[in-house]
Amino acid sequence: MKSIKPEDFKVPASVVIKDLQTTFNLKEDKAKIEDELQDVCKKLAKIQNAMYAHGKYAVLICIQGMDTAGKDSLIREVFKELNARGVVVHSFKTPTELELKHDYLWRHYISLPARGKFGVFNRTHYENVLVTRVHPEYILNEHLPNVLSLNDVNDAFWDKRFEQINNFEKTISENGTIIFKFFLNISKEEQKDRLLRRLDKPNKNWKFSPGDLEERKLWNHYQDCYQDAISRTAKPHAPWYVIPSDDKPTARYIVAKILLDTLKKYDDIREPELDDDIKANIDDYRKQLENE
Repeated sequence: MKSIKPEDFKVPASVVIKDLQTTFNLKEDKAKIEDELQDVCKKLAKIQNAMYAHGKYAVLICIQGMDTAGKDSLIREVFKELNARGVVVHSFKTPTELELKHDYLWRHYISLPARGKFGVFNRTHYENVLVTRVHPEYILNEHLPNVLSLNDVNDAFWDKRFEQINNFEKTISENGTIIFKFFLNISKEEQKDRLLRRLDKPNKNWKFSPGDLEERKLWNHYQDCYQDAISRTAKPHAPWYVIPSDDKPTARYIVAKILLDTLKKYDDIREPELDDDIKANIDDYRKQLENE
């Protein structure tokens, strides 16, 4: 299989999405890629178990992408080997009435993983500079005191929001959260094929909404907003990775490999050792149990 490194997909400082590939040839068939994915995921599970016992780091995995990009299935396949107690997935939908009574980052703050755990955000705080930027009228639902009309949702507004997101990520990073941000990059042609499959396969019909077609008409606007968001928020402590995602097994393998190769560098993540007194008396404890 073709060797890959996290740096191959990491955004250096800024990005031009139309210049990035949506396909990547691992030079293996699907079955081999899936076998390799399983092996990587088992190794990732061992790191997560050690991290759970270690209790000093959390991992936040943010997954963004256009409709049909494969977010749900990627989460299912990449994290299924991990102990359920150590990974929590949050899928963020349209804000609820309660969430709209707080600042837009509140629901993300309260969903952050505790130290020792993986947190996976399926759609993320970036929806607040993507969907709301394509549909600025949604901002009016937040009832912000300084936004009285759409005229107030201007460049200065978005500049401030990007600053707030960068500060949010810097704060949690400095307090022990390891951040990964993945943009699943699919082509418009592949999205069309996946939407057609949702219509053609009865067991996929439930995934389709007429609104998907309306959003598809805004493809170029979304791409521009993704490009701006990724370029403005790609930081050393909170890097973005653009994942070619026209082929789902390949995308899953790349994401898993990036997680594994990056986390392996944290050589201080290890299971805590027993203190000297307990280690010195292990034989005695064993005898007590055996003699019950």
